[in-house]
Amino acid sequence: MGQKEFKKAITRNNLYKFWGKVAGEKFAHKSKPYSMIGTTMVIACENAIVAQELTLRKTQLLVKFEPYVKSLKLSVKDFHFDPKKWD
Repeated sequence: MGQKEFKKAITRNNLYKFWGKVAGEKFAHKSKPYSMIGTTMVIACENAIVAQELTLRKTQLLVKFEPYVKSLKLSVKDFHFDPKKWD
């Protein structure tokens, strides 16, 4: 793994740590960041109900996530909530 890819992975990992604060206590243990595809963050969800609830709150979550994203000089424009990624 090159230096650039390594730095990118660390930065994304740091961003993932903020998910619990953004999602709130109710969803922090039922969802977690899974990966990034371009500017879309894939969020693994415990089940389809959690994915649906978070989808309904997507706009609010993006607004709450914005300061963390900017502080790390990243870009997150969308979330994809996927119960199939939950382990």
